[in-house]
Amino acid sequence: MVDDAFASETELLRGLRAGEAAAYRQLLELHSANVYNVAFKLLGDEQEAEDVLQETFMSAFEAIDGFEGRSKLSTWLYRIAYNASLMRLRKRSQMTSFSLDVPTSGVDQDGDGSRVSRHLVDWSSVPDDQLLTAEAREVMDRAIAELPETLRSTFILRDIQGLSGSETAEVLGISVPTVKTRLHRARLWLRDRLSDYFDEGARGVRAAAIPANRGS
Repeated sequence: MVDDAFASETELLRGLRAGEAAAYRQLLELHSANVYNVAFKLLGDEQEAEDVLQETFMSAFEAIDGFEGRSKLSTWLYRIAYNASLMRLRKRSQMTSFSLDVPTSGVDQDGDGSRVSRHLVDWSSVPDDQLLTAEAREVMDRAIAELPETLRSTFILRDIQGLSGSETAEVLGISVPTVKTRLHRARLWLRDRLSDYFDEGARGVRAAAIPANRGS
């Protein structure tokens, strides 16, 4: 249960700046799960996501006096987490000598979890029970992990975390039109990557629904 000692973000910010323990606790309760989810989806590794989570809130607590309040606290936290995750991805890229701008099966996929965006797939012919299977979730998570970093981060913030276009632009340090372009490219890439899997499943369901011919 979230501690609601501070009814508004303005009051919460005041409490944070005053160093009140209840304010720090409420900030963690409100935003730690979402910050972790962003880091985990970007990095595909639980331990690294935990490290980014800790780094994010430590950085936020240390810099709270400099936060001007021109954006939501959540947007500010996402930006800190994104930058921390990006640094880790770049170090990983330097170690493995592949570009983050090229989709490749070599991206760390096996560490990715099962949290999936409900906005990811909109094939109307795919039954709900298929979308909810563990296999389908794994296929979708692997596809997200294979997205280039610039597209993956945009997709995660917009379609999984539900940030607005302007909030996503602020987190990533890009323009709103660029967010729209990247999101469109990410959705097209995922649709192409996943279409064979879900089309096959839909065909199987339709075939199973056709009664077998019986001899007279």
